[in-house]
Amino acid sequence: MKLNYRIVIFALAIIFGIGFSVPSLLQTQGGKKITLGLDLQGGLHMLLGVKTDEATASRIKSITASIKHFTDKKDILIDGLRFDENGVSFTLLDADDAKNMQEFLDGIEGAKVVVNGENISLTLTKKEIEKTKKQAISQAIETIRNRLDQFGLAEPLVARQGDGKILVELAGIKTQAEEQRARELISRAAKLELMAVDEDRAARVYTMSDADAAEYGDVILDDVKNPKIKYLVREIPILDGGMLTDAHVGFDRNNRPLISFSLNSEGAEIFGDFTGKSVGKHLAVVLDGKVYSAPVINERIGGGAGQISGDYTVLEAKDLAIALRSGALLAPIYMMEKRSVGPSLGADSIKASMVALIGGFVLVIVFMMVYYRMAGVIANIALIANLFLILAVMSLFGATLTLPGMAGIVLTVGMAVDANVIISERIRELIYEGKSMHKAIEDGYSNAMRAILDANITTLIAAVVLYAYGTGAIKGFAITMSIGILASMLTAILGTHGIYQMLESKMKKSKNNLLWFGIKG
Repeated sequence: MKLNYRIVIFALAIIFGIGFSVPSLLQTQGGKKITLGLDLQGGLHMLLGVKTDEATASRIKSITASIKHFTDKKDILIDGLRFDENGVSFTLLDADDAKNMQEFLDGIEGAKVVVNGENISLTLTKKEIEKTKKQAISQAIETIRNRLDQFGLAEPLVARQGDGKILVELAGIKTQAEEQRARELISRAAKLELMAVDEDRAARVYTMSDADAAEYGDVILDDVKNPKIKYLVREIPILDGGMLTDAHVGFDRNNRPLISFSLNSEGAEIFGDFTGKSVGKHLAVVLDGKVYSAPVINERIGGGAGQISGDYTVLEAKDLAIALRSGALLAPIYMMEKRSVGPSLGADSIKASMVALIGGFVLVIVFMMVYYRMAGVIANIALIANLFLILAVMSLFGATLTLPGMAGIVLTVGMAVDANVIISERIRELIYEGKSMHKAIEDGYSNAMRAILDANITTLIAAVVLYAYGTGAIKGFAITMSIGILASMLTAILGTHGIYQMLESKMKKSKNNLLWFGIKG
């Protein structure tokens, strides 16, 4: 008996399939596990809206902060620096600074600058406003996905839904506490700002209204621990969270959790320059419009590092660090729709799917053995190997199994059998014509190859298109179908061919070798 390359490849495929799929099925420590999707294990389904108009306001505020830092750094005298949802305006006090100021403003992307004597105004172009709104949605999707990945959920679905909506599906969320924590992490703006305290008027904060504060270019903010404590801070921040590079949980001297953060080179320079000029004054650390702390600046702070202290647990500090690391949302999001999928639905679905899969599998195996005899047994070996390969590949890449994904597996079982049926029928036809066993096998595979390849390749193309343009469950169906098609081509064509070649000498010695293919001689 001569061992050929087809048998070697087929044997390696079986070893690979069993080696990676069995630990996954038994849920052992070795190897990755196949994660069940939302429709199988239950979870949370949410449809979120994005307030894109506020992204434009945030962009204008950021531009205002950049103008403030530039003029301070270059010692350019300006007055009446103001901003609103429409744009930024200020007055240039020294005409000699006009050239430097113009060059800086011209470098701001998407800005339209209007100069009227010493009065300068800046607005965003319509194209830039639309771009900012679209970017807010794309950034929200990416930020939410990053937060959920760090949250520890496997394969969360975060995708654009229509115009300005985001679909979020979280499999495995079962308790009210988990749901609440996930919702807070998703919706948290995590907008960090370092703002200067108005030292001259700080004592009057409790007698001032928001309108009074606005006249001085200030805003009144609440303390995060005690809303009765107020802070009067400059409306234009020193810097914001866009310059944040890292955030992680640390502990103070009393072993209480805090957030340590780092800034990029630009943020570190701004932070160092401001603290160097503001020794003895207060700096407010503001997160999502609340003051977490307002320490006194004792010396210039270089290196671009800082801390956020607050009265929160280690878990709350961890979630806050995740939100800061993943980036602030350019625009707030709000809940439009929420549905909880119970785990009992998943259990019922799994049970029904397994009944369909096992029942169909057993019927196919019995049919192949009864109708094609030994050829049916060989086809069944390829079919079992095909299932192991599908599960092994899914386990290897940590794929998520959904209900449509299970349907894809059932479909590929049928396609794998179909390929073996075509091959067996071609061989039977050639045996009826009086061909030798060797000739019948080789010509049978050669004649069946075109039909098998045409069917599998066209189906594979459809699966690729479904994956490229589908979302959620459609992608799961496309993935399992694609893996199944590739596996079936390996097992049904290469594997069974190798088995026939290995058994060819035994088939020739058989008294009635026609029975190998279910033919009554």
